[in-house]
Amino acid sequence: MKQRLFEDNTHSFILRIWLEETTEQADRGTWRGRITHLPSGEQCYVKDLQGISAFVAPYLRGMGVRTGARHRVRNCLKRLKARVGRALLG
Repeated sequence: MKQRLFEDNTHSFILRIWLEETTEQADRGTWRGRITHLPSGEQCYVKDLQGISAFVAPYLRGMGVRTGARHRVRNCLKRLKARVGRALLG
């Protein structure tokens, strides 16, 4: 029963990333990726981290997770505060 509840509230993704280089960018490449939602098979090609977030966000919202900018800023500030605290103690 617990396993079933876990599976009902879980989404699995595969993320493949690679570095694309052109002759004009021999010293600097561009990261690309493809993310696949395993249960549905839906895929999306991405050019940056924001593309990954944009693809995953609707699945998270469907699970009741808040993904808005205010929530991201709050979480970022919490992580920053924790890092500063560890640095001061360390």
